[in-house]
Amino acid sequence: MKLTRVFKHTLWAAAVAMAASISPAYAEKVLKISHLNPGDPFNNNSGAMTSVFKSLVEAGTNGAVKVQVFSDGQLGKDNEVIEQTRMGVIQSNISSSGGVAQHYPLIGVFDLPFAFPNISVVHEVMDVESPFGQVLAADIEKKTGLKVLGILDSGGYFAISNSKQPINTLEDMKGLRIRTMTLPTHEAIISSLGGKPTPLPWPEVYTALQTGVADGQMNPIPIIAFAKFDEVQEYVTLTQHIITPYVWFINKDFYDGLTVDERYVVDYAAKAAVVAGRGISRIIEASSRGLPHLAKKMKVNSVSAAELRKFASVSQPAVRDLIEKKFGAEGTKMLEAMEASIREVAK
Repeated sequence: MKLTRVFKHTLWAAAVAMAASISPAYAEKVLKISHLNPGDPFNNNSGAMTSVFKSLVEAGTNGAVKVQVFSDGQLGKDNEVIEQTRMGVIQSNISSSGGVAQHYPLIGVFDLPFAFPNISVVHEVMDVESPFGQVLAADIEKKTGLKVLGILDSGGYFAISNSKQPINTLEDMKGLRIRTMTLPTHEAIISSLGGKPTPLPWPEVYTALQTGVADGQMNPIPIIAFAKFDEVQEYVTLTQHIITPYVWFINKDFYDGLTVDERYVVDYAAKAAVVAGRGISRIIEASSRGLPHLAKKMKVNSVSAAELRKFASVSQPAVRDLIEKKFGAEGTKMLEAMEASIREVAK
């Protein structure tokens, strides 16, 4: 009887040990993804992207990979969540060029003013699968250790809003304190136009505009709308001077640790999510959520083509010179590769 109990106990212990040794292979995998914007998929592109991605990944893996979305900057600033992704604290994040630049400064090549002739060209060039996108993604992975799941525009062409006056000429920019991301290229743009760049992190922008720390800011129309800058700004000018990327990162160790089938699902889910992100940005721009909404409170104007050529004549050389001086031959090569890709697509 005693031997039987001992034998049973031994079998039970062995079974527990075996279960413990095999359970990680069948354990649920959790992919935590962070972004700075509201989680509403109809409000902004990263909200749409993460909603689509979560749905497709969980369905495609039959629940083996769970996706947890942290919106509204819950986990920290852009540069902080990129570091969290690198360290494996979270598994993925979607970040603006302002945050990316602190880990990969060459992202600044996208800030060449008036480089992209239209949004169709943007979609083809600013993409992880384009010839230029593949070169860029490979360089990012080499220098940061992070895999790039997607690249897309942050919401469209930038407009400039301010609380002082409409901007119709280059002279109207003189002395305006314009909030920028903490990017030397963005600061160079505003300085070259005669304004005073005021670099601030995203969470501080609304209050800075409200209190007069900054007179204005520059962002795509969908971002101006969901950030409710119409509450603290009177004028918005459709300058369309730059269009910047969002970069979608995933921790490479986590990605490599997925099964072949799970990686396949993550890849196609990311592609579909980027399409959704682009689509919602274009819809917001054209719908009552975008410019028509802002026009109810703000005075909206465009700058003439002749005047925009003046904007380009001072801002483009300033940014090109900065890239060449700051990044040397490497920066020049990456900038030339982007411009060559734009010319090829725009034919």
